[in-house]
Amino acid sequence: MSAPLFLVEALPTTDRHTLGGPEGHHAATVQRLRVGEPLLLADGRGGTASAEVVAVGRGTLDVRVTDRRHVDRPDPRLTVVQGIAKGDRGELAVQAMTEVGVDTIVPWAAARSVVRWRDGRGARARDRWVATAREAAKQARRPWLPAVAGDPDESTAVVARRLAAGAAAYVLHEEATERLSTVDLPATGEITLVVGPEGGIDRAEVDTFTAAGAVPVRLGEAVLRTSTAGVAALAVLATRLGRW
Repeated sequence: MSAPLFLVEALPTTDRHTLGGPEGHHAATVQRLRVGEPLLLADGRGGTASAEVVAVGRGTLDVRVTDRRHVDRPDPRLTVVQGIAKGDRGELAVQAMTEVGVDTIVPWAAARSVVRWRDGRGARARDRWVATAREAAKQARRPWLPAVAGDPDESTAVVARRLAAGAAAYVLHEEATERLSTVDLPATGEITLVVGPEGGIDRAEVDTFTAAGAVPVRLGEAVLRTSTAGVAALAVLATRLGRW
C-alpha cells in the first residue's frame, strides 16, 4: 500500500517537521501511524515530500523528511463545468472527478438545476465541494488540489465566456453526433467539459455554448447520470492525453 498523504500549508524546509492540527490528528489518532512508517506531505500546488514518522504525540506526529520533489501542473488542463444537482449527487461527482484527475470544477447554475445555490446555502454547498475535492485528492495521492470555481456558482453567461477563452470546449449531450473518443483535442491549454444537471441541458444553453465555440459530443449510446457523466468523460480524455 502506498504511503498516506497529508496536506500542509507549505512544505518543511528542514529535515524535521511536526504535523499538527486536523492533519496531525488524523494521522496520529485516526490512522494511528507509528514510528518508522512512511507518509507523504503535500502543499496542493505540486510540491511533495516523503517522510518517516520518528515520534507520535497526542494528535501530532514528528517526522523526518527524506526526499522532496515538485510535479508540474498538468497540461492540457481539464476543467469540468458541473450542473448543480440535488442531494449528494454533486458531491459524488466532485469526489470521483477529483480521483480521476480533474484540474478545475465549476459549479454551474443550469436552467434545469432543481437546486439553487442562493444566499448562505450556496456558500455552504460550495464549501462542501471544496472539502470533498480536498479529501478525494488526498485519497488519490494527488500533488495538485483541483480548484473549485464560482462565487458560489457560475451562470450560463459566465460559463460561455469561460468556454470561449479556453483551448477547446465540449458539451456532453445525448443528441450529439460526434464522439468524445474521436474529436480533435488541443495539445496545450484548457480543455473544458460541460455536464448538465439531472434534467439535462436546455436547448438554449446548448446554443449559447456552441456560439462560444463548444462542440456537442457524446460518450456512447447510454445516457449517464450527472454524477457519472463527467467521470466517464474525464477517463476518456485522460487516456487520450496520455495521463493514464
